[in-house]
Amino acid sequence: MDALQLGPRKRPAATDPLVHYGRHFGRTVHALCNFQALLTNGILRMGELAEIPEENFTAEERREHRIFQELLKSVVGLEERLMQGGDDEVDIVAELLTKGASGARGDDTKSLKGSVLDWITPKGQNLVPSLSRNVKIDRGFHHERTGALLCPAGLDWSHSETRAKLQSGEIVVTGDQWPLFLYADYHYDPEDPWNGLLRSALLVCAYKHVFTSPSSVDREPKATRSSNARIHGMTRITLPSIAYIATQVRFALTSSPVFSRTDTVTDSERFYNSILDIFEDPEEKQEVDDLAVWWNRQIFPSYSTAQRPLIKNSALARIREKQARMNEILVRDGGSGDT
Repeated sequence: MDALQLGPRKRPAATDPLVHYGRHFGRTVHALCNFQALLTNGILRMGELAEIPEENFTAEERREHRIFQELLKSVVGLEERLMQGGDDEVDIVAELLTKGASGARGDDTKSLKGSVLDWITPKGQNLVPSLSRNVKIDRGFHHERTGALLCPAGLDWSHSETRAKLQSGEIVVTGDQWPLFLYADYHYDPEDPWNGLLRSALLVCAYKHVFTSPSSVDREPKATRSSNARIHGMTRITLPSIAYIATQVRFALTSSPVFSRTDTVTDSERFYNSILDIFEDPEEKQEVDDLAVWWNRQIFPSYSTAQRPLIKNSALARIREKQARMNEILVRDGGSGDT
């Protein structure tokens, strides 16, 4: 069973802190996770498969196990709970995490459905024709504005034949054909496809809406008691959270009424995974690192990658100086400093 494919939805009745964590996990670690498979496969890797070398597993299996380990690290006592409990305990934990993740996804889908129209409407103007905040049937390629934003990079929405083929479905857009709205100023440079990628103002608005509160979209984000970032101690973005927001915005712009991984029209699962794939590609590490820094500066203004110089004569500065002098003496005397 593949843990990184969305499983069937269940409705557990229990209330547990794991539901709360499942909400954050779905937004920031993996949005379309089959927790039952993730836990089952993870426990196998820790037990009877523990001696198998890492290189014997596929790239997908290695990714899955990294996500499992992140889950264990983030939830205090979860490893003990899983290892000491039976199969029933695994089922319960999986259901609670699923309830949290699917609940958060549903809440965000509902919330963004109307708000996205505010962000794509030029200031001081109206969308023509107007779009309903609650009914999506006229969105997607049926509308000039949403169609232009969803148009795959490399295609020309202003070309009448291209537009007609997108509207009729003659051109089928798959999830790995990235739309223009991912790009800064909605501009794609085929000679430099990383230029502006995942840096659009629309994505930043949606990210702030979900993570730092809807009211933070039009102003400097401030940590509020109720923000999702504050609640979960989030001080920097995660790369999967960018993929999650991009997937939510893309769905909000489409005419599809219900988010479903089996919806071949939106192809949301492939879209989400294709962004995760580029984030994990070692060949793209520098671009991805630069992107993460850019996002942190948009969302967390106090974030800085540079070390601040210590204030001269501060207590911390004096401690550092004293330690440096001691290290110099140890080196001069031929000692390693190890005990």
